[in-house]
Amino acid sequence: MKIAIGCDNLAIELKTKLIQVCEDLGHDVEDFGAYSPDPVDYPDYGFPVAKAVADGGCDRGILVCGTGIGMAITANKVKGCYAAVCHDVYSTERSILSNNANILCMGALVIGPSTATTLLKLWLGLEFKESPSINKINKIIAIEEQFNG
Repeated sequence: MKIAIGCDNLAIELKTKLIQVCEDLGHDVEDFGAYSPDPVDYPDYGFPVAKAVADGGCDRGILVCGTGIGMAITANKVKGCYAAVCHDVYSTERSILSNNANILCMGALVIGPSTATTLLKLWLGLEFKESPSINKINKIIAIEEQFNG
């Protein structure tokens, strides 16, 4: 699987750890930055990751900032991107199994590297299969089409 990853300056260390985890699992990773601790604006890194996923250049994306929330909001503005903030096992499972999320967002100030690693491995191992949630997902896609053409 090809994974796009990006972060803001608050999450560089965690991003580096997550890249290593992905590569150790055999995934190809495209790093969209940030690369230094100098303050940056998370949309400048969240948008290129979301675009890479939406355009099909990458299969999934990972975005990390202080809380994961700003990155998720940014990514969810891009048509075809379904970003979920995950900080526990259950929400991570449901992000794929119920919601078919294609971008995982986490907060470097909320969870530590051990939890983030566990959640990433879980998320990468899951695959969406049609379930009772398909009607809800189709309604989300219809809303997206209505407002984003």
